[in-house]
Amino acid sequence: MEKCRASSRIVIIGAGVSGIAAATRLLQNNFHNVQILEAENRIGGRINTVYFGDNVIDLGAQWCHGKQQNCVYDMVKDMGILHETGDYYSPIKRVRSNKEVIPHELATKIHDIAVKSMPSGPHPVVGSFGTHLAQEYWRRIESELPELDRTVASESLNTFAKHESSIIGADNLFEVSVREHIEYHECDGDKLLHWGTKGFRRFLRLLMHVSEDSPEELGLLKGRVQLAKKVTKIELACPRKVILRCEDGDYFEADHVICTVSLGVLQEQHEKLFIPPLPAAKVNAIRGLTLGTVNKLYLEYGKQPLPDGWVGFFCLWLEQDLTELRKTEHFWVEGITGVHMITCQPRMLMAWVNGPHGRHMENLSDEKVLEGLQWLFRKFLTFEIPPPQRFVRSKWFSNPNFRGSWSHRPTKADERKTGPWDLESPVLGEDGHMGLLFAGEASSRNYFSTVHGAVEAGYREADRLIGHYTSCSVKA
Repeated sequence: MEKCRASSRIVIIGAGVSGIAAATRLLQNNFHNVQILEAENRIGGRINTVYFGDNVIDLGAQWCHGKQQNCVYDMVKDMGILHETGDYYSPIKRVRSNKEVIPHELATKIHDIAVKSMPSGPHPVVGSFGTHLAQEYWRRIESELPELDRTVASESLNTFAKHESSIIGADNLFEVSVREHIEYHECDGDKLLHWGTKGFRRFLRLLMHVSEDSPEELGLLKGRVQLAKKVTKIELACPRKVILRCEDGDYFEADHVICTVSLGVLQEQHEKLFIPPLPAAKVNAIRGLTLGTVNKLYLEYGKQPLPDGWVGFFCLWLEQDLTELRKTEHFWVEGITGVHMITCQPRMLMAWVNGPHGRHMENLSDEKVLEGLQWLFRKFLTFEIPPPQRFVRSKWFSNPNFRGSWSHRPTKADERKTGPWDLESPVLGEDGHMGLLFAGEASSRNYFSTVHGAVEAGYREADRLIGHYTSCSVKA
């Protein structure tokens, strides 16, 4: 019997936002046999909202980035649950490691020059982001701020580059392709739209049609998600089926599989995960793109420890202090890009740590991490920050089900002439059957690294199957 929407067996690997988006789209288009297998013991993937402090925090995705052409914003814009951050972070201090605070007006001028020095427009199209930024920054400094102390200018550039690396998800900007700014499409509007006291999980519930009164239900996905179900083999078999084997011994057969696991998992496991091996173009994309590591540290206090007029600070390291730091066990704090307050959490501070330092931090005990943070506070601040009452952090790299935070386009992708388009393409079986499809943020051509990119990728693959079965009857 010819397969159709109602009878076709669809298995989605991963209950992150991309997998959930794909599943809900299929179910709303008369696909009756849809299952999600999730390796973690929770849904959400790199969306992970937990109770902490005065309400909730997001250990993963935190902000909705922009309004225009953003499917996340479009879904919730009339519901009053997204809030503009506006200029909340604009007064953030720039503090040198000798405790000197850069005057705000000067810090703003330097920051504006750095922003204008980033790649923009259709050119250049070759080289690294870091090289372009440095060359343009120093040219503009000479032209617009010739009186600026070159040591302060250099410290400011290093801090800006480190912060930008954390936004992109790179270890450093010299590994990032200058084409990043061309291929990544920014959505116009506030880039830091926040979820108030709801967290990003509110969006997951909306996707699944779950009311706020029943937050633990799965709505459209009730009975369709199996947790702690790690897939270890995906075999394109004839005739026209896909066989999946799980770590616990379970076995599934499907007509189509949508794989939404992270790029980091694909990089680590693709050689043993897929039978037959993936096509060369897809392997080239998996090896050519990069999944970076960005972690968050949340500190809860009895009351806000920053004084009035402070929302946070960036660390500008004097060269000699940085040299000394690198000889100590606290070397990893070099990777902290900023410490700041959080909207809707008046008693908390949050720090970001990325790249190799962020990966190292994951292996330390809570006590050692807090020891390093207290050392950093004493090094930079003239006032005391007490030890926190509670502390929690993310560990995205060491989790074998993620192996990182979000993807970016590195220079090696240019060298390999690959990109998300190769990661996106379906894999056909020997009989030509479209058995294996790929989604997830890293497969988004223009919105990689974002939740809206992950959602659109999930919709894209669901729509591919919907189109595939357009000529079939809804009834089996």
